[in-house]
Amino acid sequence: MKILISDKLEEEGIKIFKDNGFEVVKNFEITNEQLKNEIGNYDGIVIRSRTKLTAEVLEHATNLKVIGRAGVGLDNIDRAKAADLNIEVLNTPQAPSVSVAELALGLMFTLARHISRADRTMHNGEWNKKQYLGYTLKGKKLGLIGFGNIAKQLAKKAIALEMEVGVYSRFSKGPEAVEEAKNIGCRIYSSIDDLLKDAQIVSLHLPATSQTENTINGSNIKLMRKDSILINTARGKLIEEKALINALFNKEIGGAALDVFREEPLKDLELINCEGNLILTPHIAAQTIETQVSAATKIAEKMSNFLKNL
Repeated sequence: MKILISDKLEEEGIKIFKDNGFEVVKNFEITNEQLKNEIGNYDGIVIRSRTKLTAEVLEHATNLKVIGRAGVGLDNIDRAKAADLNIEVLNTPQAPSVSVAELALGLMFTLARHISRADRTMHNGEWNKKQYLGYTLKGKKLGLIGFGNIAKQLAKKAIALEMEVGVYSRFSKGPEAVEEAKNIGCRIYSSIDDLLKDAQIVSLHLPATSQTENTINGSNIKLMRKDSILINTARGKLIEEKALINALFNKEIGGAALDVFREEPLKDLELINCEGNLILTPHIAAQTIETQVSAATKIAEKMSNFLKNL
């Protein structure tokens, strides 16, 4: 059986495929047009976020049995089409949990203490000590929208910092998630609006679906506190970006940090040139050595077991 790896995958994962007797083809630069011509030659494909397995591409996957997403999000896969074609879709939701939670926490510190702006001005030869009066995270209210693996990790870290953690979890696993959040000491909010009014820091942890698009929008961003900050390490479509730019420009919120965007690589000049308290990072939440190896080995193991049991 043949496996196509269309996005960068750590060698530890590739070795697992080879040890299980699969023929592995690596093509990290393959385009969707090329993929339409080649995908029919493979029994499995491993992707990350770059490759888009649209319905049009999957129409040509005449021999494909399994798609492996080395990571969490599945929004770059037409899962309905895959189901119609009886193609299994696997991912590794737990692999990046710690690294993404750590980045979200790091972004909170960076905004709260003006670390990014202080660094930039120091490199310009400035000494603006009095301008960068920040605040401690201890005692602050952190609101988590969504309560999957990453949010759970972040909640535990925030509680260890003596923050107050609140959760709105309608979009996750319902009663099970609510009970787990309560058990580790989180407050449960009945609506996003209530959370936004109360929290000093808001962090998003939702998948990108038609239901979650624009979770933060022009209407409810006005409910946030003037000093609040917004963190998004999940998916770009969760935020109405124009509304965020306006809120930052008009100082309706204290700041924001984005690791994900509606279009990647980021080309929105309004965001790039936004002079508000805004931190931008190029989708690096899962970019740690440990996470990359974990995602590669876990997806290789899952796919190998699936194909061998057919």
